[in-house]
Amino acid sequence: MQQDLKIIQGFLERAFSIGKSVTGFPLWVIEISDRPGEIEAEPAFKYIGNVHGDEPVGRELLLRLANWICDNYGKDPLAKMIVNNVHLHILPSLNPDGFSVRKRNNANNVDLNRDFPDQFFPLNEDLSLRQPETTAVMTWLRDIRFTASATLHGGALVANFPWDGTEDKRKYYYGCPDDETFRFLARIYSKSHRNMSLSKEFEEGITNGASWYPIYGGMQDWNYIHGGCFELTLEISDNKWPPASELPTIWEYNRMSMLNLVASLVKTGVHGRIFSLDKGKPLPGIVVVKGINYTVKAHQAYADYHRLLTPGQKYEVTASSPGYKPKTTSVWLGENAVTADFILIPEASSGGKLLRSNCDCNCGQPLLTHFFTDTYNGITFTLVVVVAFLCFLLQRRVRFNLWKQRQSSRRSITI
Repeated sequence: MQQDLKIIQGFLERAFSIGKSVTGFPLWVIEISDRPGEIEAEPAFKYIGNVHGDEPVGRELLLRLANWICDNYGKDPLAKMIVNNVHLHILPSLNPDGFSVRKRNNANNVDLNRDFPDQFFPLNEDLSLRQPETTAVMTWLRDIRFTASATLHGGALVANFPWDGTEDKRKYYYGCPDDETFRFLARIYSKSHRNMSLSKEFEEGITNGASWYPIYGGMQDWNYIHGGCFELTLEISDNKWPPASELPTIWEYNRMSMLNLVASLVKTGVHGRIFSLDKGKPLPGIVVVKGINYTVKAHQAYADYHRLLTPGQKYEVTASSPGYKPKTTSVWLGENAVTADFILIPEASSGGKLLRSNCDCNCGQPLLTHFFTDTYNGITFTLVVVVAFLCFLLQRRVRFNLWKQRQSSRRSITI
């Protein structure tokens, strides 16, 4: 994997390629973070532009976004928040071949936003026919766990959310399990935009994909189902290929929307980590919310999870891991993010032994491990001392009662 690393404004920016296009163009990604390339207990967000070669506005805006964050890190609190708390990945062009000839599809004449495996129909299952750009994105999501993402398109002005298709291929509103949360995220973008939320065609400037026009094999639904990633499809310009002179205006219209969408990963939602009580180490597990048929996986190493949810509601959040008892907590999610860590207790087998997770990773947490281990040992020692003392008192009590009975018997006989 090709990559380049440089320090900008006291933090780091990394450029790397996730693969190549049909004709061999590297698919370059810019990662902006205070610790790029490293694993942290933080959410990750990705932006992808130029999925369709004849829609280059997203490509240009993403380059401007990277420059703006780098230039304003020391001056703007929003830029600083994103750099310090999110791993932001930016892929300006997924389809450089189509862009070079100003055509929608890639060099094999395949629409990349119809090339992903579909949930409703057996599409794109043949690996030999899958496009290299599609494969690169799918591999990227296996390597990095993204909490949310967005692709930038042109030809309309609206924030689109899942599902993109329906089971019977008809056009109607078909929401996914996290429909409320997706509507919330879409509104963050549209309401931060200069005029997207004022749309006369789309109420609030947002739309369910299937109610607009159903598509199959799209990237958005695949991300949510297989990548654990909440993805929006953002149509950011009515004109697919506007004059270059209009780009500064389009950038200003979209700048706060792009920033606020990334910042939402820090500002809202339920975040935390899962630990084991017996070892005090991060414990890979899953997190589910009552009433929502969707599972969020904690990171394999750091066991951090990031569950995006709609604010203003109470949620029952449950964490679980094989060999441990699930634990549930109630969370009121207001305007700000909530932290909910879980410490899971090992389950006992039929033979009375504790069942342990297969994970035995230290994950850079020696202090926490010592804390839990020392605490557990200290509690055990204290309990032993208390029980021994109670046994001693009970023994003395019994001896005293026997002595009294003997004395009473002697007095009776004497009398």
